[in-house]
Amino acid sequence: MVAQVPTPAATETQQPLPTGAVAPSAQSAPALPDKATQLRTWVDQQARLYRVAAPLLINNTELCPRHARNLLGFTAKNRYSYSEAFADTAQAALQLNDRLRVMNVLPGSGAEQAGLQRGDTLTAVEIEPLPQGPDAERASASIIASELKGRANVGLTVMRNGDRTTLDIPLTSACAMVIDLGNADFAASLADGQRILITRGMLDQTPSDQELAYVIAQEMARNILAQQALPDVAALIDRLNTLDTQTADASIAASIAPISAEAGMQARKLALYLLARAGYGTEGAPAFWQQMGNPPVADVDLPVLMETIGTIRAKQQLNAAILPD
Repeated sequence: MVAQVPTPAATETQQPLPTGAVAPSAQSAPALPDKATQLRTWVDQQARLYRVAAPLLINNTELCPRHARNLLGFTAKNRYSYSEAFADTAQAALQLNDRLRVMNVLPGSGAEQAGLQRGDTLTAVEIEPLPQGPDAERASASIIASELKGRANVGLTVMRNGDRTTLDIPLTSACAMVIDLGNADFAASLADGQRILITRGMLDQTPSDQELAYVIAQEMARNILAQQALPDVAALIDRLNTLDTQTADASIAASIAPISAEAGMQARKLALYLLARAGYGTEGAPAFWQQMGNPPVADVDLPVLMETIGTIRAKQQLNAAILPD
């Protein structure tokens, strides 16, 4: 569940880094960014996560039956969605106020098809006004969820450039896993059975969207295969998924039980199917997981993953369903 970045081999006097750690720089730490820059970067990184995750979530409902849900396909926040320390910054830097504003529209979702845009302000779902203020995000999610029941489309009223408009949004079936951003410089990815967290450090280590898709697909597979809740992982996700995290280092991940080689292989084989069904390439995944995985893919296990890739490629050439045998 925690991805480890390869580091130089330890000398006899060096101690191994904890799982998920990145070797510290010999240079002094750079100055911390101001709050506005920190918040904008956080929002942009979260947007990248949702963009890369979108095809994985939308195209794999057959493989995630316990997680499959109908959804509209967007996220929305107001100034109170952030901690008290960042509420004023959210208003000044992002122009967020008491009403919820759309932050991300899931590519390929019904929300995108209906024309919902980032920056739209939510006012009502069907005829139900959406709340404002400190509890707006949670309360609105509850109202929207109740309106989805038994419907194929939902009317969402928004304000855009001073004009009020109602969009008829078709529901999208997707793997309803929350993709969270972790406020930590070490490279790690976590899955608690429902949510996925990718740290800022992991985003830095995966500059290409293809590499980030390898990470997300692996954690999706772990959620799909999870047989029980993972409260220790959930607690760590809660701790890291905030801009208020204080000096998080890789040692906090050491309390998480390591993934067995067998469980890791099972998840990665499933992840290859998730990637292929989402339109991502699979050929580079084994080498990536060999470098970044926890546990890393062993040389002896590479043929198994390559055989799985060959099976997937054959299914694609035959236009057969890309499903595990």
